[in-house]
Amino acid sequence: MQIDVQITRARIEPWPPPPAGQAVSGAVVEFTGVVRGTENGAPIAALEYEAYDSMALSEMRRLLQELSAQFPCHAVRVIHRVGIVPAGEAAICVRVEAAHRQEAFGLMTTFLDALKRDVPIWKRRALKEPPSAS
Repeated sequence: MQIDVQITRARIEPWPPPPAGQAVSGAVVEFTGVVRGTENGAPIAALEYEAYDSMALSEMRRLLQELSAQFPCHAVRVIHRVGIVPAGEAAICVRVEAAHRQEAFGLMTTFLDALKRDVPIWKRRALKEPPSAS
């Protein structure tokens, strides 16, 4: 399985669709985790994410490699944003490509559960306002 994991401070942009004519994967599942405008019932402007980058990248790769035995997929891409992420913007995007939807959805949901539990990425309510979009 091809694995691409990244941590970025930049805004996460949507991925283009897989190239036409290369129909190896019958299922392409994408998840985008967006910062909500509330946290624990209180309105917020942003969340701040912090990571131990090298360990987080290594742990994400390890998890995906292990999950590939249970959920054989063709490719997985993960981009997780750190720093201040304004409400309404993506904190994480994951794309899974597989022959069938069962493997793609299985890997996606199992990976996201493990990511929250095992990967050294932490979030907290941002103490300062996010940069303006202008």
